[in-house]
Amino acid sequence: MTDAELERLLADVASDRVERKESLADREKIREAICAFANDLPNHRAPGVIFIGAKDDGSCAGLNITDELLLTLADMRSGVLPFPSIVVQKRTLHQCDMAVVLVEPADAPPVRVRGRTWIRVGPSRAIATPEEERRLTEKRRFKDVAFDIRPVFGATIADLDMDLFRRTYLPASVAPEIIAENQRSEEQQLASLRMTGNAVPTVLGVLVLGRDPCAFLPGAYVQFRRLDGTVLTDPTQEAARIAGPLPELVRTLEEKLIAHIETARDFTSGPIDIARPDYPLVALQQLARNAILHRTCEGTNAPVRINWFSGRIEIHSPGGPYGQVNKTNFGEPDATDYRNPYLAEAMRNLGYVQKFGVGIALARKELEKNGNPPPEFRVEDSTVVAVLRRRP
Repeated sequence: MTDAELERLLADVASDRVERKESLADREKIREAICAFANDLPNHRAPGVIFIGAKDDGSCAGLNITDELLLTLADMRSGVLPFPSIVVQKRTLHQCDMAVVLVEPADAPPVRVRGRTWIRVGPSRAIATPEEERRLTEKRRFKDVAFDIRPVFGATIADLDMDLFRRTYLPASVAPEIIAENQRSEEQQLASLRMTGNAVPTVLGVLVLGRDPCAFLPGAYVQFRRLDGTVLTDPTQEAARIAGPLPELVRTLEEKLIAHIETARDFTSGPIDIARPDYPLVALQQLARNAILHRTCEGTNAPVRINWFSGRIEIHSPGGPYGQVNKTNFGEPDATDYRNPYLAEAMRNLGYVQKFGVGIALARKELEKNGNPPPEFRVEDSTVVAVLRRRP
């Protein structure tokens, strides 16, 4: 947006496309504003704007706009799910330095903060009513959205485990007071959480709640193999096909990983011996969950594969690097993108992701702390392989 356009919006105190903040003192309110603009209930189809360093009347607050402040603002979208598209800039308007946050309307609303759907009501914010959530759901543009919320034709709501939805996913995703209102039908709740579109389960719905995800997405499982040796042709000690809706798949897989971790006594740290695993569980969890999150189900029926050899573990995820991530910057802290952004939201809601973009860094830290070599990555156009080496 040009300076002239921004200055006009800054001066329009009645606009529902603008929010002004003198500082970052109330970061939660800024996240709520980002959420409300991303939902774009008035259907402006134009960015909402947050001015940081402006008073309520649009005059200059004299805030020092530093690089650290801009980075803090950019990171605020991580608390808004699914990820909104934002641009953070330092701009000089009416001879006053301000941080300007441009928030694009979401392709697949509703967008939430802490399980609450925020919208703009005139120049203020509010939590959406059931009717307003329904209107947001109807705004989706399925032709252009990510693969993970496209409808799975042939599937019906009967193919979803509604008990799992009520008992696990809904309370993990929506604030308790919103659920307590009890004014939304289950069909509306499923649609609002992107589990269905036009009463047809989405890819996300099938992966997270499907009674048998592989019936519609044949590669939606994890192939686990424990081998007695260093190559695939060596004898197999155990093989398992781990499938089911996402909570069941992750739970079963991690039980399998725990069962195969071996612990030895370490007497090298001093007079007190310490029990150390050959692989740290947290590192295995992070890299296995990453493989599930970033895999592609489009154009391939290959599963996630975990091959546990005598001295290493290989975790294969179908689908190469995506978006701004490439072979050169893969694994770097500032290189993050999501092939399945709504599956990422679901995994965050279920507690499998605490903070986006730190899984590999956390795995590296845990491996180093346990005495393992750093992880290795083989990045190809159609697959990513994470290799963990056993602790000496």
